[in-house]
Amino acid sequence: MTKQKLLAIGDHFILPDLMRSSLGDLAQQFDVLEASTPFPVEPFRNIAEVREASGSEEQMISLLKGVSICIAHHAPLTKHIIENAPDLKLFIVCRGGPVNVNVRAATERGILIAYTPARNAAATAEHTIAMMLSAMRSIPRADAAIRQGQWKGDYTWSTAGFELETAIVGLIGYGAIGRIVARILRGFGATVLVYDPYAKIGVEEDVRQVELDELLDCSNVISLHARETPETQGILGVEQIARLQPGSIVVNCARGSLMDYDAVANALLSGHLYAAAADVFPVEPLPPGSPLLELPNFIMTPHIAGGTRQAAIKATRMAADELSRYLKGESLRYCANPEVQLTQSK
Repeated sequence: MTKQKLLAIGDHFILPDLMRSSLGDLAQQFDVLEASTPFPVEPFRNIAEVREASGSEEQMISLLKGVSICIAHHAPLTKHIIENAPDLKLFIVCRGGPVNVNVRAATERGILIAYTPARNAAATAEHTIAMMLSAMRSIPRADAAIRQGQWKGDYTWSTAGFELETAIVGLIGYGAIGRIVARILRGFGATVLVYDPYAKIGVEEDVRQVELDELLDCSNVISLHARETPETQGILGVEQIARLQPGSIVVNCARGSLMDYDAVANALLSGHLYAAAADVFPVEPLPPGSPLLELPNFIMTPHIAGGTRQAAIKATRMAADELSRYLKGESLRYCANPEVQLTQSK
């Protein structure tokens, strides 16, 4: 009997052979094809109507011939690809959300879309804390000065940083990543405030849920962890930054659209903010000549917060679990179009 074809299309981070190995015995049921896109050696980009994708429509159309199941990372699934992949039934994205997939077109064609939320939650939370501490203690500037032959140990009252132990940290967004950040912060002794109108918070979590204005007024450090929605776009803008206490710090390892970077730059230049840190930006890569590049108290990393080996392993294992559920006729745990699942089950 001819085996179904399964395409494992990874990249330089989530390797295709990692996808295959995570399938375990499931791989024996398929004719497994392996391929790669150039991410992250080449940054992801918009491809046709989908975002944050790598590779090309032509590559995917060629690879998906006769393929019924695909496990991908940043590979695109556009309407054009879908129209040229008549055998495709299940597309599993090893990401927190299927932004590189035209879910509507897939739904119209009866293709199930699965994804792997929170696979990099621990990685992103730990990176957030690292950025927070780097900003609070000016670690990058101190390192750069030593490398330039300067021993700047002359901290003064006005230039000295502060400690997490006595800080009030406000988290805007309290999903999987925000909860891990809060847990780490409590270990430092920080007081944690949370603004998230959709979060259900238990007493045992030892955080205080507040309205946004109270969080802005009371916090020394603000960290963004909200999803990207019309409601959250620009949630930390000019007015919100003006409400922060002088000498505050802001950190964004979530999405570039959540924060007004011009407002942050102006607040850093005026001294209203002590420092800021970001792993994400409205335009990536950051364009040459950006004023952010000239600010010594603005700390940047190139969208790498979720990039750990453990995150890659978690993503492929979650993908394998979704495939196992699909093969058993069970409901997918993380499905972007459950209406298709209901149709297929009839």
